[in-house]
Amino acid sequence: MKYIKEVFRTVKKKSPILFTIVLIHLLGALVCIGGLFVDDRTLFGINVWIKPLKFCISGAIYIMTVGFLMTKYPYSIKKKNILNNIVSWTLMFEIGIIFYQAARGVRSHYNQESLFDGLLFATMGILIGINVLIMILLAFDSVRLKLKTTKSIQVAIFLGWIVIIVGSWIGGQMISQMSHNVGIADGGEGLPLVNWSTVAGDLRIAHFFGLHGIQIIPLFALVLSKKWKTSTKNQVIAVVIFGLLYAAGIAYLFYQAKLGMPLIG
Repeated sequence: MKYIKEVFRTVKKKSPILFTIVLIHLLGALVCIGGLFVDDRTLFGINVWIKPLKFCISGAIYIMTVGFLMTKYPYSIKKKNILNNIVSWTLMFEIGIIFYQAARGVRSHYNQESLFDGLLFATMGILIGINVLIMILLAFDSVRLKLKTTKSIQVAIFLGWIVIIVGSWIGGQMISQMSHNVGIADGGEGLPLVNWSTVAGDLRIAHFFGLHGIQIIPLFALVLSKKWKTSTKNQVIAVVIFGLLYAAGIAYLFYQAKLGMPLIG
């Protein structure tokens, strides 16, 4: 919990605009929760407000992560502000589209039912593409520059960016097939809240764990550095092993989904 408080304090101080957009995402999540109780419309078997709820939460976590990690890069204040604004505003526009489509009761992703819907989906793709380019920049600079942190955490940040880039690539695979299920059409029985399919392969699972590698791997390195008093070399080795195992798990989840096999079912 103290780590979370530190992240909030740092981001609020260093990037107030980004922090405000995080709060807007969290407010959006509360609106979605309210929507679950007052709006009984469904889409592909689940309430229309489930999807924007998930994206509000994940978007807030990612934007907050970027805002905090940006303080570790030896960039100028101007460059940090530019990158933070690009990330936060593009994702703000994306969640706006997802909200709008949910309010209409139609899908936001893979929607080609009209020219307008197709343009909205294409716009979302462009917004995410911009974020992926920033991920690549930050991954590259995680190797090129000396970050304001320990060696093991810097390695973890690099691995986290690589994993999230892979997770984004998996998202591209879903776009290429215009669905997230493998073997059957989207929809059907799924796990509570996340709605991951329990009857077919679902690429969203590997996509999810890929996207959150940028939080999980650095957090592992941070906890390790606090709990395990050993040499820098040993800590780096442990972080690399954890990162590789995490990536291998994502690869397995992707392979399992491509075979049409559900995670549970």
